[in-house]
Amino acid sequence: MTTAKKIYNFMGIRKLALAFSAVLLLVSIASLAVNGLKFGLDFTGGSLVEVGYEQSVSLEDVRQKLSAEGFPDAVVQTFGSSRDILIRLQVDHDPQLGDKVLEALRAGSDQTIELRRNEFVGSQVGEELREQGGLGMLLALFMIMVYLAFRFQLKFSLGAVVALVHDVLIVLGVFSLLQIEFDLTVLAAVLAVIGYSLNDTIVVYDRIRENFRIMRKEDNVQVMNASLSQTLSRTLMTSLTTLLVLVALFYFGGEMIHSFALALLVGVLIGTYSSIYVAANALVLMQVSREDLMPPEKKEGEEVEEVP
Repeated sequence: MTTAKKIYNFMGIRKLALAFSAVLLLVSIASLAVNGLKFGLDFTGGSLVEVGYEQSVSLEDVRQKLSAEGFPDAVVQTFGSSRDILIRLQVDHDPQLGDKVLEALRAGSDQTIELRRNEFVGSQVGEELREQGGLGMLLALFMIMVYLAFRFQLKFSLGAVVALVHDVLIVLGVFSLLQIEFDLTVLAAVLAVIGYSLNDTIVVYDRIRENFRIMRKEDNVQVMNASLSQTLSRTLMTSLTTLLVLVALFYFGGEMIHSFALALLVGVLIGTYSSIYVAANALVLMQVSREDLMPPEKKEGEEVEEVP
């Protein structure tokens, strides 16, 4: 039997962790209900204008010029370099919009500014993307639940899905509270968070199942504490190395992937927490026991397959 040098009493504060998760979920759901998500052009439709400057330019200066010329809600980002600027506008289709933006930027500027792109994303396309993205996420959660029910047991499956829903709702809640633009890159990050959190949860669940068969005299809380302690170093090392990369992307990756990195940062942090205090806590609340993992009693004339 592989044991940790020290067993930490993770489940000793499980009620406090449950209350903390409940508060986070309530705040996230309330914000989503009241504020909603600030959908980007991928979902709402609008115009993209790309311009090229002769020299590097401050994004704040570009925003101020556009605001002064009647575009207060313009989203301004660098695109490749500090001289290439991408401007997103939630306005109706206007073939002359690029020229209007270019004229606004050239006013009072001594730089040569070039219009490189003027595109419109229709709202119908955005609606289809939003529906397909939501259906894709629901399908992913359902397939995860089915897989875990076969791989482990139904209670483990429900616990993992509860942890994943917990993580997704909190990430969405952060974007709703801060009113950060939610586009396809953020949706991709949310799906990546599901994969990351699920991987961590499966590692923990695998050790819990193993310990239930080895630790014959301990109750389920003691088994959870031992399992979480044994996987703690792996969980922390994986999370810390991932967070180092994400922090670098967040600060140095540019505005194009700023929201993507933020979603992953929040997701990895909350996913690490949920693997310990949501996924395992859910098993305790459902009173999972050694008998749940034992094969059913063999009746006369029947053969029972061993649990993998």
